[in-house]
Amino acid sequence: MALGVLFRVHLWGESHGCCVGALVEGVPPGLRVDKEFIDGELARRRPGRRYTTPRRERDTVEVLSGVYMGYTTGAPVLLLIRNRDVDSSFYEETVRWRPRPGHADFPARLRAGGFEDYRGGGPFSGRLTAGLVAAGALAKLVLREHGVEVFAYLRGLAGRECRVDPPSSRGEVEELRRRRDESPVFCPDASATAEMEEALRAAVARGGSAGGVVEVFVVGAPPGMGEPLGDSLDGDLARAFMAVPGAKAVEFGSGTRLSSMTGAEAMDRLVVDRGSGEVRLDPGHGGGVLGGLSTGSTISARVHFKPTSTIWVPGETLDWRGLEQAEIRGRGRHDPAIAIRAVPAVEAAAAVAVADHLLRLLPYRVGHYLRLERLPPEPGEEQ
Repeated sequence: MALGVLFRVHLWGESHGCCVGALVEGVPPGLRVDKEFIDGELARRRPGRRYTTPRRERDTVEVLSGVYMGYTTGAPVLLLIRNRDVDSSFYEETVRWRPRPGHADFPARLRAGGFEDYRGGGPFSGRLTAGLVAAGALAKLVLREHGVEVFAYLRGLAGRECRVDPPSSRGEVEELRRRRDESPVFCPDASATAEMEEALRAAVARGGSAGGVVEVFVVGAPPGMGEPLGDSLDGDLARAFMAVPGAKAVEFGSGTRLSSMTGAEAMDRLVVDRGSGEVRLDPGHGGGVLGGLSTGSTISARVHFKPTSTIWVPGETLDWRGLEQAEIRGRGRHDPAIAIRAVPAVEAAAAVAVADHLLRLLPYRVGHYLRLERLPPEPGEEQ
């Protein structure tokens, strides 16, 4: 699977194979790469924390190419994360014959003609987001060179909500990030965190799981990113978000609420800040993207995640050995809510998509400004 054009990320590996990772092409040379920074990003996604799978993985990155003496060389960067705590017993005993409802087991078998890796979901597992988060760390380093910050948090879990105002500066992002990382569910509001934890514990006590919503903001993005119509910025962001297993819907700005508004209600005002000269769109119904192009305002998007499909409540499936109806009860090691550990994955996905479009925009803007010695001519004016 690949994301991006200039900043291009290939994810690879299987949940119960030897390792997972990412090959990142197009990383500019001379970028200072701090392995501890990548490991810190992976630590947010790492399993074994509260409200996550009991699978224990160290999740430290091995940088195998593209970095020399701490700096990128311009060559592809190969990032590897080893799988060290694998238990395939449930998959060998049960899933080999009975696909789990709600997972990719059924279509994956049909696609591969019976040669699929069914252990832990194989290449369709959330385990592959470790490679995405590692690649996203490189993308964030690229973005920070240009003053762009990406921040994601858990906006909703099991029907409980945590709402924050979109940040407009790096300082605001850093404060939100500090508060978010103090929460076991990545919610920067303490009272909302408590409500989410209570609702999740109740769902698990019933043998079930919970769905959730991740909201992401991109602060400081320059205007004009995006290549309509097929390579629109919001389209590529949505594609990157949907690469996170369990994602089922994406919306930008006011999203689905726009379908019930009138034109007057949905209209953003163009407001000029007399002090800085910056233009913002208020209240931001478009989510910082219009016509597939970034507007220069904070980009906001929400990604909706389904509840974890493997639960203790028995489900109905089929048995491949006779194509007869069968029952399956969830086993194995699974997160009670996919959305919690999806927070760093969504943040990384946004960083990858925005870094790609930023690098695609820069040559155009530089060439444009070098040619532009005066304002464009008025209609009818001689050139």
